[in-house]
Amino acid sequence: MRLHKSIARLLWSALILTASAVTPSAWAQTPAVRRPNSPTAAAPEITTDRHVTFRLHAPNAQSVRLNCGDLLGYGSGGNRDLTKDAAGNWELTLGPLDSGAYRYVLNVDGVPVVDPGNPATAESFNNVWSLFYVPGSDFMDTLDVPHGNVATVTYFSKSLQQWRRMHVYTPPGYELGKGKYPIFYLLHGSGDCDDAWTSVGRAGFIFDNLIAAQKAKPMVVILPAGHTRSPLDDAFIQDFLTDIQPYAESHYRVYHDRAHRAIAGLSMGGGQSLHIGIPHLENFAYIGVFSAGIFGIVPDSRHAANPGPTWEAQHLDVLDNAKLKNGLKLFWFSTGRDDSLLTTTIATVDMFKLHGFTPIMSESPGGHTWINWRNYLNEFTPLLFQ
Repeated sequence: MRLHKSIARLLWSALILTASAVTPSAWAQTPAVRRPNSPTAAAPEITTDRHVTFRLHAPNAQSVRLNCGDLLGYGSGGNRDLTKDAAGNWELTLGPLDSGAYRYVLNVDGVPVVDPGNPATAESFNNVWSLFYVPGSDFMDTLDVPHGNVATVTYFSKSLQQWRRMHVYTPPGYELGKGKYPIFYLLHGSGDCDDAWTSVGRAGFIFDNLIAAQKAKPMVVILPAGHTRSPLDDAFIQDFLTDIQPYAESHYRVYHDRAHRAIAGLSMGGGQSLHIGIPHLENFAYIGVFSAGIFGIVPDSRHAANPGPTWEAQHLDVLDNAKLKNGLKLFWFSTGRDDSLLTTTIATVDMFKLHGFTPIMSESPGGHTWINWRNYLNEFTPLLFQ
């Protein structure tokens, strides 16, 4: 009974964290402080040689397991057992790990919970994760440069008849109230939410560092919630066109012309970028597709082929419009060689080439992971608004 009450308290802490805004510690790579034998002695300890130690004081627990999908490249499918000592302290050390952000939960006797000793969290569509960051990356570390702001914005979606949330990045100096900026719509993947790009995706720091190095133009970045009833149904597209874009472009000092507007996304968000960007090509000069394509264009392990008229047949008027193609300054694709969606990406790129488009396509190492998506954002952003 005492074990059930302990798990209930941990779950309650998870609910509280889910309802809270992202804390500054979720962003920076502050070293964790070890508090042995404390009831919450679990904050990951990250050493200078990039080893990470997880701890949990749970004397009544029978098993504690780390669940971290971002560690898939380190064996055991991202799942590792912690070891218990005589005092009831559970511990596990991994590494060296690549620089980057990692999401995880601790599975205590079969119940997944957030790490009670780690205040840094990241949200998904249906749950919350604990978060840690391993420093050592020039492009996404927290550096001594001017920093922009990330706001959580609530708006009412008339098309969905509900309150919705987006995150918005504004560059350093925006708050001074001078001038207009290009606008970049950046979409997340399936299972994630509008928090993902700025927590595990490190997008705010990537933009800060690129702007400080004069590798990218200062820009306003809109990071909306992409889930509605179905990942690629018309509901999100209507929300985007009817509510998200009008709200963003009326509430922020941005240009309203095609040349200063970009859209990109990862996985589901990459598909959504195509479903929005191509049918409304007159509105976007830059389109980026990360680990995605036209889902269903070829049979794959995740998406069945679409019945009825193909996506290509439905959009021939745009695909064969030479004038619209001429205004598309960048059409950029990248997918990992180990990603099951690589064939979808290649087939999509080939289809656009047949219609006279000139997409850029690169295959990166690795698979369907945040390691790639952060790299793609760092490669794609400097190409915008040049």
